[in-house]
Amino acid sequence: MMEDRYGNSLTTTSGSARDAYVEGVDLMLGGNYGAEEAFQRAITADDGFVLGYVAAARAAQIMAKGAAAREAMVRAEALASRNGISSREQGHVAAMSHLIAGNGAAALQAMRAHVGDHPRDVLIAQPCTSVFGLIGFSGLPGREAEQLAFLDVLRPHYGDDWWFTTAYAFAQVEVGQIAKSIETIERSLGGNPNSAHGAHVRAHIYYENGETGAGYRYISDWREGYDKRAPLHCHISWHVALWALETGDVGRAWQLVEDDIQPKHAWGPPLNVLTDAASFLMRAELAGEPRREDLWRRVSDYAVEIFPNTGIAFADVHAALAHAIAGQSDALEKVIRDAKGPAGDCVIKASEAFRAFADQKWDEALAHLVPAMADHERIGGSRAQRDLLEFMCVGALLRLGRGDEAERFLLMRRPRKVASHPVAGLAIN
Repeated sequence: MMEDRYGNSLTTTSGSARDAYVEGVDLMLGGNYGAEEAFQRAITADDGFVLGYVAAARAAQIMAKGAAAREAMVRAEALASRNGISSREQGHVAAMSHLIAGNGAAALQAMRAHVGDHPRDVLIAQPCTSVFGLIGFSGLPGREAEQLAFLDVLRPHYGDDWWFTTAYAFAQVEVGQIAKSIETIERSLGGNPNSAHGAHVRAHIYYENGETGAGYRYISDWREGYDKRAPLHCHISWHVALWALETGDVGRAWQLVEDDIQPKHAWGPPLNVLTDAASFLMRAELAGEPRREDLWRRVSDYAVEIFPNTGIAFADVHAALAHAIAGQSDALEKVIRDAKGPAGDCVIKASEAFRAFADQKWDEALAHLVPAMADHERIGGSRAQRDLLEFMCVGALLRLGRGDEAERFLLMRRPRKVASHPVAGLAIN
């Protein structure tokens, strides 16, 4: 019986199919380019390889290729009914079917149950992890602690596996265990220094520690060898651009936006393109850069095109920001009116804050932003990404002439960032 790298049996007699599948899984877990092609090779070598189709569906979904994901999943579901398919593989197919169909709540429930019986079934464990995973986007309070607790249960089964230690380090970062996360991510990168997810988490640790220069050098150097077609290229470019802005390398920051972050030029999941582009534009303005009306309108139009319906709070918040600053009032009102899901109330608060901010009604913006600070983890994304809301609060306070209050706000909320972020610098100078 063939097995994957995690010791799970695979119903295929083709060594070529198995090898291509294992390669594809590692590429996908690492956020590197080539997973889709590897899974295609696997199912070409064995057109009855159930998990090859499931993995192909998941890889397509990550890149927002919905039709391709659904097509591959239909084939997997048909093959899973054959005799000889293990119960583990049948459960794998059933759990992933919910995810590909867009039923996150059912997927999370099924995946939790599945990894209880098969903890090393990594492609079922992985969607539950990270800030963009099923727990991360649950919209529920306490999801950062829940993420770490989920991984703690799995920890005895993975040891020093480089994928697991990357996921675990990120969970540690998000609950503030920064010192512990450094040791964890160093072990992870020792196992796979080419993992984009590993490099990404290391960048977050530098960010959280306020190590601007070290972080900028590290992720800039690492990014040089990273394929632009890979899933994290846009987002890693965002990290580089933020640090370029913070260090005064403004020309490079805007060049990265033009080449690798803005819609139509970026390569990566649309969720990253929307959120990274909108986030950078606002942070740049808060740091004193002139408004780029053309780019704001481009991001707003992209949000309307790619995310016409609400329901993913993290996307909705950034779409609302783009619509507000671009003056697209109808699109903004649609986000507010149609906000739904467990974090729909957070979307409304943030959207109303953005509208007031765009109208330069600073007191009103604060009136909406301050309550959002209590539970903005519910919108999803990382602490670093949600700093957008924190710094907008600072920006509003500064525009009201309340510099001392802005400084106290930063010292309480993000003390390690006070010395390094341009908006923070404005507050304390």
